[in-house]
Amino acid sequence: MRHALPLLVPLLVGACAELEDEGPVDDAADAADPQATDTGDPVHDPLSRPATPTLAVRDFERAAVCGGCHTQHHAEWSRSSHAYAVVDPVFRALVAVRQADFEGRQDAFCMQCHTAIGTRGGEVVPGFDFEALSPVVQEGVTCVACHRVKALARPYNAGHVLDPGGPIRGPIDDPAEAGFHASEGAAIFRESAFCAGCHDVIELSGLPLERPYQEWLASPAQADGRTCQSCHMPTYPGQAAPGAPERADLHRHTWVGVDVPLAEGFAPPAVVDAIRADVAALLDGAATLELAAAPSAQAGGQLDLHVTVTNRVAGHSLPTGSTFLRQLWLEVVATDATGRVVYETGLLDENGDLRDHWSTLAPYGDADLVTFGSRLVDARGEPVLFPWRATLHTSTAIPPGYARTVTLFVPVPADAVGPVEIAARLRFRSVPPYVLRALDLARYVPDVGIFEVAQAAATIAVEPPGR
Repeated sequence: MRHALPLLVPLLVGACAELEDEGPVDDAADAADPQATDTGDPVHDPLSRPATPTLAVRDFERAAVCGGCHTQHHAEWSRSSHAYAVVDPVFRALVAVRQADFEGRQDAFCMQCHTAIGTRGGEVVPGFDFEALSPVVQEGVTCVACHRVKALARPYNAGHVLDPGGPIRGPIDDPAEAGFHASEGAAIFRESAFCAGCHDVIELSGLPLERPYQEWLASPAQADGRTCQSCHMPTYPGQAAPGAPERADLHRHTWVGVDVPLAEGFAPPAVVDAIRADVAALLDGAATLELAAAPSAQAGGQLDLHVTVTNRVAGHSLPTGSTFLRQLWLEVVATDATGRVVYETGLLDENGDLRDHWSTLAPYGDADLVTFGSRLVDARGEPVLFPWRATLHTSTAIPPGYARTVTLFVPVPADAVGPVEIAARLRFRSVPPYVLRALDLARYVPDVGIFEVAQAAATIAVEPPGR
């Protein structure tokens, strides 16, 4: 069994063509309230989930148009999670479950961030079909979904104010004049709040679901001036377009995160392999793992093994984002000199699941299992998969720069042959097999990799009984 030592920190189609401006930000007390409505229906929001269209889809260019000049940025975007936002089969399956649960009435909630253009442009209607969406809507978070933002009304739930008739905006204060479009610098593009507009999410019930921006506000990264863009959009020298000035600080548009695309045809196999390598590099060193124990243990007794995980990510918790889907866990295996396993925790069942509540083969079969993430429960306290069915969201994610320590009581058999070797790993995957099976996506289970975040080892001598 384990006992957690005191935690250092609790973690706590188209509309009318003339509709080219979504209105002034300072005029929208309603837009700052996730429960605000323009119809008396809490499902709608005048900014991000309007009851009637507030812009025309046809006023937004496809990414390929931008790629005609911005070749490098288009190539980076094309392999990113932003380009993947609407074609992701896991996302589509989650939307389908929500559609069934609410008979289409809440279809716009998840789509408000994954395609602000489609949601505000009137294509995301109750019972909508993904395949019927316009090409630019199926591009998800496409170029103009960001670069035609003129302001931020709120730092969550698709809080961006779109301006389809305005200039192309970005972080460069002195953009070069271009014949194809007007350009304008906007400070918001250099601020973490810009990312918060979609990456912090509050359910219609008011339940906080994703909060990386709130985590950043209290982080070491925020204290020393590092933004989301500092890590997820690193800079490099080059030209934004042919004939543009040579700049030292062009931003990369791949936005590496923790997901590897599963959709067939989204990217060539070599690109998927490259994305997987980028994810591995991002996670490598995201945490450290330390083991502490007495140098010897008595045969027939137990070894008190202290395991400390420290989050080395400066900007947000580990994990972050959709933590109710992510899995970060400890695997600890102890073997004696004969190779016999005398203790184990964090191993998977034959379905590839952790042996917790969601395992169908060994439910609650791992009493010492240590996970870092979050849990959704319903009004009866039962674990649930889907956030719209939950009434409580609790987290064990590790805040940036902080550590969590647990003590594992490792039995040492009376006939153990010393020394006992302990191998520990901190492991991560973006979506577990049981979720994929629940969404009828079991075919993707082999494609979801497990990443090693940190490793540690210890050697413990075994003393004879009674010494």
